[in-house]
Amino acid sequence: MPFARISGTVHHYRIDGTSSKPALLFSNSLGTDLRIWDAVAAGLSDRFQVVLYDKRGHGLTDAPEPPYSARGLAGDVVGLLDALQIDHAVVCGVSVGGIIAQALALHYPERVRALILCDTGARIGTVESWQQRIEMVRAGGLQSLVGMTMERWFSKGFHERCPADIRGYANMLLATNMQGYIGTCGALRDADFRSDLSRVKHPTLVVVGAEDIATPPGLGRELAGLIPGAQFSIVDGAGHLPCIEQPNLLVERLMRFLQEAKLV
Repeated sequence: MPFARISGTVHHYRIDGTSSKPALLFSNSLGTDLRIWDAVAAGLSDRFQVVLYDKRGHGLTDAPEPPYSARGLAGDVVGLLDALQIDHAVVCGVSVGGIIAQALALHYPERVRALILCDTGARIGTVESWQQRIEMVRAGGLQSLVGMTMERWFSKGFHERCPADIRGYANMLLATNMQGYIGTCGALRDADFRSDLSRVKHPTLVVVGAEDIATPPGLGRELAGLIPGAQFSIVDGAGHLPCIEQPNLLVERLMRFLQEAKLV
């Protein structure tokens, strides 16, 4: 398991594929770790140097004391790319990972070749909703969020077909550092790129699960409309995390987009 110290914070990461291929970096969602991308990475590692990492406060990465910000989380990615001697990468992020990808494109545009924004928005939720989430965690721990979170992450069909998986992903949420979770909620609370995204010039694909109730298709469509030339695609049979429910479909959409953009 490789680790890198970035601005005093030790980050866990994994590389699938070889450095001779173009770099493709994946950024995970709130309350998860890099393993949510395993099936997607397996479908792409023959064509890319796939970089997976745990953002601060998640997985095996340190959880420094909040506050966190979207720009700071993007800076961590830049530090990781520097440590790996990667000049630029296609960046794919889901949920808060998509917020981090947008911050990268806005603040470090030279490090981004293209964006794939999964189940995210230019603005997710409200200041009030994120502050309420923070207070819930402070009062009741992450256990207080399990039922609500599993409902928001996965489609009804996945709940019916894969109850053991639901329990496993609940365990992943519960293993998240509480301080890291709260810090990331603060970054989501403060992130609003709606007035900035017209400056993004990178080829962009916005993807959303058809049954996503956390960041629904309408939010994804709005996001795509804010980025010049962005494509928009809906993945059937998936909720908030198509990388888990429909990895093969997600790989297919990513490859089609990257081939059309002549990035592979």
